Amino acid sequence: MQNAVDATKRAFNTIRTGRANTSLLDKIMVDYYGSPTPLKSLANISTPDASTLMIQPFDPSSLSAIEKSISMSDIGLVPNNDGKLIRLNIPPLTSERRQEFVKVASKYAEEGRVSVRNVRRDGIDLFRKQEKDSEISEDESRDLQESVQSLTDKYVAQIDEALKAKEKDIMTV
Repeated sequence: MQNAVDATKRAFNTIRTGRANTSLLDKIMVDYYGSPTPLKSLANISTPDASTLMIQPFDPSSLSAIEKSISMSDIGLVPNNDGKLIRLNIPPLTSERRQEFVKVASKYAEEGRVSVRNVRRDGIDLFRKQEKDSEISEDESRDLQESVQSLTDKYVAQIDEALKAKEKDIMTV
């Protein structure tokens, strides 16, 4: 369940908030000599100011592949290539775009909640099977199921808190 919460928080980090953040590029894969490679392992990514991302490839010959991957991605940023570096200017978000990002964050949160519930279902199924096979008593099974439910509630609440924080971050101008 904790893994589902962590994955949801990582997904939230990939949503633009109007400020430059290197985690925006976490999902970018570059076709480097025929194999998909994470951008982070091909270049140094930095934020020289609040509205710019700067990408400096370790191998200058990979510059065009990196530029192409960023252009093809769904982050909605246009790369500026000066021959040595790629700069990404983060434009200020409009209110409509902010609303779209809030919807995307809500979708990620729901996916996280579903993952937590799937873990709960697997646990409860295991306890019922053990009860059926007479490995544990009915009372033990019920107690274990209740503890799994309380854990589920705790982790879903963590996802909801992270969603509220991300929505606040997105809507802050």
